[in-house]
Amino acid sequence: MLKAAVLVSGGGTNLQAILDGIRSGAVTNTEVAAVISNNAGAYALTRARQRGIPSLCISPKDYETRAEFHGALLKALKDSGADLVVLAGYLVAVPPEIVEAFPDRIINIHPSLIPSFCGVGFYGLKVHERVLERGVKVTGATVHFVDTGTDTGPILLQKAVEVKQGDTPEILQRRVMEEAEWILLPRAIDLIANGRVKVENGRTVISGD
Repeated sequence: MLKAAVLVSGGGTNLQAILDGIRSGAVTNTEVAAVISNNAGAYALTRARQRGIPSLCISPKDYETRAEFHGALLKALKDSGADLVVLAGYLVAVPPEIVEAFPDRIINIHPSLIPSFCGVGFYGLKVHERVLERGVKVTGATVHFVDTGTDTGPILLQKAVEVKQGDTPEILQRRVMEEAEWILLPRAIDLIANGRVKVENGRTVISGD
């Protein structure tokens, strides 16, 4: 049974997609061992509590140094017994020491088709704003493994989403979540939980497809 720790900063819609996937059987051999947020007011923590999942807030604001914050987060992840760390809308950079503690065991969902519209400064609505500014016709979402760069780890899954006439950043964000993010993230976890994903030479290999 794969134990996943989910890190999230806001409402937790991707967390809900994971929980729904586990309940429906779309995500197998998996349990959410902990939900951790940097934001005490994050509704994601309420979602976790409602399901009886251990939840806690670990915020940089509560520590004198960034190193102390990183140490507390790493301890919480290890204490949870997590085999996999899932960044589901987590807006804090994961430090190298955590990446090294979970090699090829941290995944992130990003709201664009990497390598487009990714990297430093591209998060949340900012991604969709830039997509619309650039006038691209197709966007989407990407699940990738996390390395020490920003959105630079091996790509696991991607799904395209049409950009429509009259879209606002908010409308496009919702469509990308509904048509891509909420599908891809549970799928990625299920693949990993069932031993179907390997990282070789900086690329992912999915068996059985």
